[in-house]
Amino acid sequence: MTNRLSTFSAPGRFWRGNLHTHSTRSDGVLDPEEVCRRYRAEGYDFLALTDHFVGLFGYPIVDTKPMRTTSFTTILGAELHSGAMANGELWHLLAVGLPPDFAPSNSPGFRPEKDQESGPELAARAVAAGAFVAIAHPQWSGLTLDDARSITSAHAVEVYNHGCATGCDRPDGFAIADLLLTEGRDLSMIATDDAHFSEPDHFGGWVMVKAGANEPEALLAALKAGNFYSTQGPELRDVRIEDGHLVVECSAVSSIIAIGWGTGAKAVHGHSLTRGAVPLERLNNSPWVRAAVIDAAGKRAWSNPIWTGALPIPA
Repeated sequence: MTNRLSTFSAPGRFWRGNLHTHSTRSDGVLDPEEVCRRYRAEGYDFLALTDHFVGLFGYPIVDTKPMRTTSFTTILGAELHSGAMANGELWHLLAVGLPPDFAPSNSPGFRPEKDQESGPELAARAVAAGAFVAIAHPQWSGLTLDDARSITSAHAVEVYNHGCATGCDRPDGFAIADLLLTEGRDLSMIATDDAHFSEPDHFGGWVMVKAGANEPEALLAALKAGNFYSTQGPELRDVRIEDGHLVVECSAVSSIIAIGWGTGAKAVHGHSLTRGAVPLERLNNSPWVRAAVIDAAGKRAWSNPIWTGALPIPA
């Protein structure tokens, strides 16, 4: 019996996009038109401009529709902020697919305010408005597991943030994502730039979304369905569980890794691998399994999890 990620069986083709980007409408250094031009010139198919949704910048949801072309589209969005995390700092939530009239929270700046909307409440309101919502840069934010648990409406965790990699060496969200998966949360995983263009924080991590058309509605539906993978360059062409193995087909890589709950992980290594079958015995009957690949240059790609049904979720 084969258990294949819907990403690779869904109709359509893959479209390359970045879901976390800033401009002069908040704290970026390039205007929205130039940001879109650069992503288009670099071969991206779509972009979400996600400026900081705080009063300091006028609560922007930037109208990028004029920047669309026959081969490049945009999805409206913002990085939302409201309420305090356990460390006392403000929540950062990525919301892609917001309506242009999404109501502001009481968030005048980058400090929590008394009696303002909480992070979980703001995330739920964005989802109800139609957005794809992700917990942004957990490692950079100092996010605790209890913080992450509280955002029950999120679709995804930002597991790689290129700006956090280049700017402070805190790019990671995998630990939080894996713990939430182990608790039974059905989440996907996104890689992004968080580009401000004030440092080399751009064109370093993106999503490849499987959809029938490079149109905002189709891309947004595919994101919500988890029909995408994340990458720094390597291509994933199939990820499936078959005969007790995680089978991965991909562009040429040096390592193919199966990752599950707890200490469960197993890799196969070689030269110019384009297919690998990783035995799952070492994954401790994990109820979820995800794939990672690493190429000869150290660039990675990551799949969303496959749910195996191997064991009940632990209490």
